[in-house]
Amino acid sequence: MTEENTNNLALNTLSNPGTVQNRKRVGRGIGSGTGKTAGRGHKGQKSRSGGNVRPGFEGGQMPLQQRVPKFGFSSRTNNLLKDVNVKLLEGMSEVSLETLKQNKIISKKIEKVKIYGNTELSSKINVIGIKVTKGARESIEKAGGSIQE
Repeated sequence: MTEENTNNLALNTLSNPGTVQNRKRVGRGIGSGTGKTAGRGHKGQKSRSGGNVRPGFEGGQMPLQQRVPKFGFSSRTNNLLKDVNVKLLEGMSEVSLETLKQNKIISKKIEKVKIYGNTELSSKINVIGIKVTKGARESIEKAGGSIQE
């Protein structure tokens, strides 16, 4: 070996013959080793093209998905509640359920709102008829705002 070749001699630069092999093509005659049945065995549903059972099918036995009972439900009242971060209210002088709906911060179907967060506010906010967390109360009052629940 020359000196130039030994500079590039490292385990990651050595060629390793046989690492990359061509995919074995099946069903190409008996002489290929995977001819005739092409690894699918003899007859039956799974040997046919497109033939297999659907996911969850257990051979006619009642499937696990149907044996296990249903549980839980979706609360309808939970969809009427919304949490709003204080930083979304920046720039609003008065905050009530109606003003939040007008500014499209909450959707029209929402009935109850709670303000959370402790971000520093640059302008004062007057909150009317909305619940406020301790941290949000501090940040609103620190900015010179008021809260009327």
